[in-house]
Amino acid sequence: MHILDQIIARKKEEVATQKALVSEAILTQMPFYKADALSMSSFVTSPLKTGIIAEFKRKSPSKGIINNTATVTAVTAAYSSFGASGLSVLTDLDFFGGSLQDLTAARVHDTPILRKDFMVDPYQIIEAKAYGADVILLIAACLTPLAVKELATVAKDIGLEVLLEIHTKDELDHVCDGIDMVGINNRNLKTFEVDLAHSIALANMLPAHLPKIAESGISNVSTILELKKEGFDGFLIGENFMKTPDPAAAFEAFVADLKKRENES
Repeated sequence: MHILDQIIARKKEEVATQKALVSEAILTQMPFYKADALSMSSFVTSPLKTGIIAEFKRKSPSKGIINNTATVTAVTAAYSSFGASGLSVLTDLDFFGGSLQDLTAARVHDTPILRKDFMVDPYQIIEAKAYGADVILLIAACLTPLAVKELATVAKDIGLEVLLEIHTKDELDHVCDGIDMVGINNRNLKTFEVDLAHSIALANMLPAHLPKIAESGISNVSTILELKKEGFDGFLIGENFMKTPDPAAAFEAFVADLKKRENES
């Protein structure tokens, strides 16, 4: 059983436990559930923003502890103030060290928030909005095309946007009407190898109207500039900032370099 299978098996157990603890009726009475969601797709494609979806992540199965001292409030505040088009917040506890409370802690900023997790049940989508998310992630590798369509419909019905993550040509059939953005994971979820050329080829097969997000393995400005030329609108980056002693300063410097390089070109 590879790591993705382990995560999904554990996620199903976790969701069953949460359902018993907190009902959907309770979730729908929470303040954030009643609030209007922000549009990450609009922020990503705005010329006034960087296109970067900056991630808060404490650890990962492949790297172990990445940063266990930075706080979600301080880091996401910096991401937001220095021009992030979106915030990605890991909410998986067992494998990534996140929590739903991290979503709420990041909600104080006027920047769209993606709940980064392994969504397998409509309950998690209700939960996402209740705790402050604007966008949910659906990972094609763990879902059938029908499941993607059903979960996307739930998200749209309650005002959330949907980012669909794909990695292979076979997963193109997961794209449906309820998808707002398509993320192409540069890293193979089974081997963890990064291949930008593969992602660029896959992006050219996507519908032109959908914003395209490059995910994982982005560590320098040159890669973003290259991917922009290939039609990518957004760039989900987490580990590159989180692995530093000061993720906020790392993001500020990265954005300054990006703007300088763009002005020079």
